[in-house]
Amino acid sequence: MSQPTRKYLVTGGAGYVGSVVAAHLLEAGHGVTVLDDLSTGFTEGVPAGAEFVRGRVQDAGDVLDGSYDAVLHFAAFSQVGESVADPEKYWRNNVAGSLELIAAMRKAGVRRLVFSSTAATYGEPERVPIEETAPTAPTNPYGATKLAVDHMIAGECAAHGLAAVSLRYFNVAGAYGPYGERHQPESHLIPLVLQVALGRRPHISVYGDDYPTPDGTCVRDYIHVADLAEAHLLALDAARPGEHLVCNLGNGSGFSVREVVAAVRRVTGRDIPAVAAERRPGDPAVLVASAERARAVLGWRPRRTELDGIVADAWRFACAQEGTL
Repeated sequence: MSQPTRKYLVTGGAGYVGSVVAAHLLEAGHGVTVLDDLSTGFTEGVPAGAEFVRGRVQDAGDVLDGSYDAVLHFAAFSQVGESVADPEKYWRNNVAGSLELIAAMRKAGVRRLVFSSTAATYGEPERVPIEETAPTAPTNPYGATKLAVDHMIAGECAAHGLAAVSLRYFNVAGAYGPYGERHQPESHLIPLVLQVALGRRPHISVYGDDYPTPDGTCVRDYIHVADLAEAHLLALDAARPGEHLVCNLGNGSGFSVREVVAAVRRVTGRDIPAVAAERRPGDPAVLVASAERARAVLGWRPRRTELDGIVADAWRFACAQEGTL
């Protein structure tokens, strides 16, 4: 059996995106250690072949040593509503935890980092598609904590030579084999609509149908989780000592709420009752990424861009979780 090409620590690797990235690293022949406290992740999300250490991101110092080539950091809480109700939880884990991780990396001599950031750092955009040069004005503590970590990483790069890439996700969706989305509580549109298809919800609420969009509903940029994972592997190779690279990841085009509901109807063949509801405060009409920097610098291009295909992968995962396949 050949030796792993490289060795990586994946914090939060039992969660949705972290598990898919860990699986891609293993498929590429690398060694992977997953550090996760399972507060939002699942043991079955840890890919076979990865070493699993149960612990918080603050425990990274107990794991890291000079044998690791890099860290991929996904161990953050990510529910916007919860961050508004319990901001201290987010500052403690997302920011203080990341500070401990970066310190542990410095002590162990691990000098490459890929950070799971978010489009929530931008807040309500002045224009779309959103470029990395857009003003950052988060509208909730979740986005604020992610932006704080981006600033923290930039300082570490300048002062101590860290090589780092922050990848700002837009709407991640789909599934990769046995690894998919199952948040508690769920707040993302595609899995919520799939819950209606499975009979777990009576209908999907459409929050606002009078936006300045083609069908009146909000438009969002959906990126397949496997495309997202591929960007992380490219980011590892693109990281340069002393530099902090920020890249948006999205398809560069958006789908409306009504288009998502229609796609779920097509893929599942089931009726999806949709009920109009009042707009939610702070919901921008359109959030779409410009991923030109990722294309130019990382050499990345999303390959799974069709909405029906994204929904179909998520549907297979949802059915497997329900035992209906």
